[in-house]
Parts: sequence; C-alpha cells; structure tokens
Amino acid sequence: MNHMINTHKMNDILSKVTAAIDESKREIFDIAESARNEYNDLKKELIEIQKSIQTVISEVDKLEVLEKKSRKRLVDVSKNFIDYNEEDIREAYEKANEFQINLVLRRQQEKELIKKRTETEFRLKNAAQTLQKAENLTSKMGIVLEFLDGNIQDITSTLEDIQQKHVLAKRIIQAQEDERQRIARDIHDGPAQSLSNVVIKAEVCEKLIDIDTNRTKIEIDLLKKNLRDTIKDIRKIIYNLRPMSLDDLGFVPTIQQYIKNFQDETDIEVDFVILSKQWIEDKVKNLCIFRVIQEALNNVRKHSNASLVKLRIEMTKEYTTMSIIDNGLGFNIEEVESKDKIEGGFGLMNMEERVKLLNGNFEIKSTKNNGTRIFVHIPHDN
Repeated sequence: MNHMINTHKMNDILSKVTAAIDESKREIFDIAESARNEYNDLKKELIEIQKSIQTVISEVDKLEVLEKKSRKRLVDVSKNFIDYNEEDIREAYEKANEFQINLVLRRQQEKELIKKRTETEFRLKNAAQTLQKAENLTSKMGIVLEFLDGNIQDITSTLEDIQQKHVLAKRIIQAQEDERQRIARDIHDGPAQSLSNVVIKAEVCEKLIDIDTNRTKIEIDLLKKNLRDTIKDIRKIIYNLRPMSLDDLGFVPTIQQYIKNFQDETDIEVDFVILSKQWIEDKVKNLCIFRVIQEALNNVRKHSNASLVKLRIEMTKEYTTMSIIDNGLGFNIEEVESKDKIEGGFGLMNMEERVKLLNGNFEIKSTKNNGTRIFVHIPHDN
C-alpha cells in the first residue's frame, strides 16, 4: 500500500504545478513585451544615429575641402607676405586654424557616433535574442499547460508505482540539463566566440579610422561578415530549440527544409520518401518524429562517416512508421548505449524516450562497418 500513489495528493500537486507554470508564462510574456519595447526603441535610436553619422560624414567631407583650401591660402600668404597686409595674413592664419579645429572636432564626433552605433547594434541584437527566447518559452509553456490540463488524468491513472514517477522525474531533469548543456556549448562555441572577434575587429577599426581609411573599410567589411555569420549561428540555435516552421510550413515541408540544410552543410545525400498522404494533426507527435530525425541525422553527421541516408515515413490513420538507414561505419550498440547513458553522446536514450512517451516502439540495429538502421512505430490512439 505504501507504494501506491495518492491520486488526490498528486492532482493537488499537479494543480499547483499548473498554476506555477501559468504564472511563469505571464511573467515571461511581460519580459517579452519589455524586450519588444526595448527592441523598437533601439531600432529607432539606431536609425537616428545612422542619420547623424551621414550628416557628420558630409560635414567632414566639406570641412576637408575647406581646410585644404585654407592651408593652400596660408602657404601662399606665407610665401608672398610682402604682397599682403597684416590683416590678410592674420585672417589667413585664423581661417586655417578654425577649419583645422572644426575638422578635428567633426572627426571626433564621427568616431563617437560610430562607436555608439556599434554599441546600439549590439544591444539591439541582444534585445532581439531575448525577445525571441521569451516568445519561444511562452509558446512552450502553453504546450506544457495544454498537456497538463488535457492529459494528466490519464497519466495519473496509469502510474501505480511511485518508483515510475521518480524515474520519470530524473529523466526529465536529465533531459533539461542535457539541453541546457547543449545550448551553452552551442552558444560558447559559436556566437560567443564570434562576438568576441567582433569586439576585437571593432577596436581595430577604432584605431585605424584616423590612420588608414582603406584598411578601415576592409576591417569594417570583415566586421559585417562576422556579424552576419553570428546572426546565422544564433538563428540556427533558435531553430534547433523550436522549429517554428512546423507550425508555419507544416510537417513534411519542415523536414524537407531541414534535410536540404543538412545536405548543404555536410554533402551527405539524404533520400527522403513519403509513402502516404495521410498527415496527422498532433503537434506533439509531429515534433517527436522531427526530433528523432534531427537526432539521427546529427549522429550521422558526427559519427558515421556516411555518404547516403535513406529516410522513409509512412502515415496512416492508425499509425506512423519511420526508418532511417545510413551506409556509414556503424557501431557496437551495447557499447554506445552504455556510453550514452553516461555521456549522452549519441542521444539514443533521448530518441527512445521520446518514442516511448507516445506509446511507440523504437528499434536500432547496427554493426561495425555495416551502417545503422533505426525503426520507429507510433500508434495514433490515445
């Protein structure tokens, strides 16, 4: 009796969890609104800074012409001072000095504005990232709440042993930690290092701007390229967190787009075939299938040394089946599963757990030098 679950107590706990998640969702929504306002303000500020820079650049160009003329006039007066009276000489010196001072001031103003623009662009990017993450989290919170409200009674009715709850909680926590570690690693290896390089490039530009204009332009072009690459990396990380195209494009187009990107990045051919036209509207199942494909192709990219992957999906009213077969090196399943439990290197546990949570079957076959075959079967009943 000690091992049986007190469903009333569990429902009370789940209600509190749902309320806490709902409150967190509202807080995240407030963060998103604040980030959106900050983003819009920074965007306007950046536009104004750009206008100011253009104005100052135009003034610098005019002052350079005037300063050059005044120096020429001063040289002429100095050489032929006998032909000029004292007033002409004083006026030539004063104008040359005035133009030179104004030119220095305008150049300094231009330099400060460019620095301010760089800082504002950086803040704008951070605000955009915060906004995107907050919106993604709000969406995920909504999915969690929908799941808890609609399905938790069925789950509690089937959990008869408290140990099952303990194991599930450990797996969820481990999955969260693995995801956080992966995100941290992706950010550290990608955008974080790229942004450090951007800062260095910006400092180089700052030092060169009054010394070597041509070199400065080259460095700015490199700076812009680094920023574009960083934005691309950030978008990739966001996409891996939540493929928004699943909602926008649909299940099959999202997979096709992911495969195209995978082929472009790896030169590994993916032969993708849909064996039916019966789509399911269950977003959770679609996301689960997409994540299994994503994890499997990621394993191919990192470990298999394959040149070809065959992906087959069949959907009926009753079930979805999928096979993923590559011609790579293969591996010893027992060794990898043991290592995967400790290090999470291949993500086999993650794929299997995703499928099992949907009452599905997950099977993997592989031997060294004979490739890997993954088979998934997910029923469409509740």
